[in-house]
Amino acid sequence: MSLTNATPEAAAKAAKSASHILATLPASARNDALTAIHAALSDAKDEILHANARDLELARKAAADGQLKDSLVSRLDLGKKGKWEDMLKGILDVRDLPDPVGKITLRTRLDDGLLLERVTAPIGVLLIIFEARPEVIANIASLAIKSGNAAILKGGKESTESFVAISRTISAALAGTKVPNGAVQLVTTRDAIAGLLDQDRHIDLVIPRGSNELVRYIKTNTKIPVLGHADGICHSYLTADVDEKTAVDVVVDSKTSYPAACNSLETLLVQDKALNTVFPAVADALLAKGVELRCDGPSKAALSGKQGNIVDVKQEDYDTEHLSLTLSIKTVSSLEEAVEHINEHGSHHTDTILTSDKELAERFMDAVDSAGVYWNASSRFADGMRYGFGTEVGISTNKIHARGPVGLEGLMIYKYKIRGQGHVTSVYGEGEGQRRFKHETLRLEDGH
Repeated sequence: MSLTNATPEAAAKAAKSASHILATLPASARNDALTAIHAALSDAKDEILHANARDLELARKAAADGQLKDSLVSRLDLGKKGKWEDMLKGILDVRDLPDPVGKITLRTRLDDGLLLERVTAPIGVLLIIFEARPEVIANIASLAIKSGNAAILKGGKESTESFVAISRTISAALAGTKVPNGAVQLVTTRDAIAGLLDQDRHIDLVIPRGSNELVRYIKTNTKIPVLGHADGICHSYLTADVDEKTAVDVVVDSKTSYPAACNSLETLLVQDKALNTVFPAVADALLAKGVELRCDGPSKAALSGKQGNIVDVKQEDYDTEHLSLTLSIKTVSSLEEAVEHINEHGSHHTDTILTSDKELAERFMDAVDSAGVYWNASSRFADGMRYGFGTEVGISTNKIHARGPVGLEGLMIYKYKIRGQGHVTSVYGEGEGQRRFKHETLRLEDGH
């Protein structure tokens, strides 16, 4: 890894060159690099957290002055309970996953002595532009190296001290490995984003990690494919027949365990039959956690006389990613109405249903057009580490090759290999005397 103030074109060219070397390294060399990164970060914990504290001090002042969102400050805090440990664990989890490079996914005998194989291959060069989250550097570096992809990272100014400290640590660790220096770069040049987004000849995929404003800016200012999501407007549909404890536990976890996360619950859809049964208990639990409930008429009436922060919802609230202890609530009469609302107002991220009816749950999960659809489970499970991916580069709501939490598999494409013995196309056809293809499907073999 290198800290670079090179021009965007120079950085992109260096990454492309390094990607060709990285893609051919054996799995053992890539795994050794992750072991070295983990050890170096563990040893440098105090130094990195001190750097992060300096970023936090400035960020809190900026938030107090209205120059920075509180949700960004929360995401910046690397010392938050469990975050440092999760970052380090993610590196080892990725290291210990099977090698994703060179896996055979299709084998066909086209003819005698003519074999076609489809094998997994790295995408090439990834550009990751992120705000606030300093752990992204370790996450991306681990996934990129394991998957054989080069990566260019550009962080926001609010996390400068943190990502410089982390990058220097990773750079020193990689110096003793076979991973080329240009394979993972942290660009420190100011105002480099526009220039990097122009490098479609050398950069193969952009992954934004940050606000919807950042993601929308990137999507409208580059020819490079973009993987990611602009918003995390997650819903839960609360039905009347769900077990009360299940409903309370799941909704409270979805909303309050980390309100600034993109997989946090933002809108609760309440079946009208649940307004006077399970909903009041759910509302009580949320109010006890300090959640502001923005209610429509029927749901507010069902909470009449309750103490807490209960206000009238506005229509725009249903299209808002609050990223705070604020929850929009809407009453619906049926599954169909709930699904229609989610597909119209949601962000295709993660949506859940709370019900005891298996058939209803399956209909919901089939009908909702989102990357993640859950039954009686918290929306906070939308996470690469919780899915067993080790960690993730982000969550994709796009309808491309990768959707949902994107781990190693989402950073792979494929190539076709043909092994022949002097075969030529001119002898094949339907005419007299021409050869016919066999197109015989063969069993996939383990290994490369």
